[in-house]
Amino acid sequence: MKEGYIDITFPLNSSLPKWPGSKGFEFVQIKSFESDGVNHTEISLDNHYGTHVDAPLHFTKDGKSIESLDLDKLLGKAYIVEIYGVKSIGALELELANIPLEATKLLIKTDNEELWKSNRSDFEPDFTALSAEGAQWLINRGIELVGIDYLSIQRYLDGPETHLLLLKNEVIIVECLKLEDVSTGWYDLICLPILIAGAEGASARVLVKKQQEI
Repeated sequence: MKEGYIDITFPLNSSLPKWPGSKGFEFVQIKSFESDGVNHTEISLDNHYGTHVDAPLHFTKDGKSIESLDLDKLLGKAYIVEIYGVKSIGALELELANIPLEATKLLIKTDNEELWKSNRSDFEPDFTALSAEGAQWLINRGIELVGIDYLSIQRYLDGPETHLLLLKNEVIIVECLKLEDVSTGWYDLICLPILIAGAEGASARVLVKKQQEI
């Protein structure tokens, strides 16, 4: 286990897998030091590409946008849990994971980590995510932030119920986390999305630091 803060953000680049239909990410050199005496670039970015935060406005008409999110939900003590061997994480899987009752921020490490070890540029529709039943379990347990290690908190062919349940209950969603260097346990979490007024989602830098066991 690494000491200090661990960056669980995927660096933005055009080779990350993207959701079907997404424009993804483009990085363009506008000026270069050689020709202009200065380096200047610009980007084009889907707010749901790479490591990012979903605000309630993503799936609820009058939900909070990114700049209105409660910072206390994005910062503080978080629990990382490992759940392997299933594609759809429901109430049973969460119950068996022995998640501490006091946990309010939960990051879920799954078999999705294998998808990043192979051809990470291609979108894989058969990824692991939460079922609507699993989302309801989290809500009942008082979870206020949930993160997962692939492009979406819900399965590709599922309906929108997982997103709807979480976001209507103002549970912040963090997607596309890089969890290969962490394991089950308590961490200090820093999750800060870009502050874009009126946005339903935003790219984020996410860091965790293992808490010392007493």
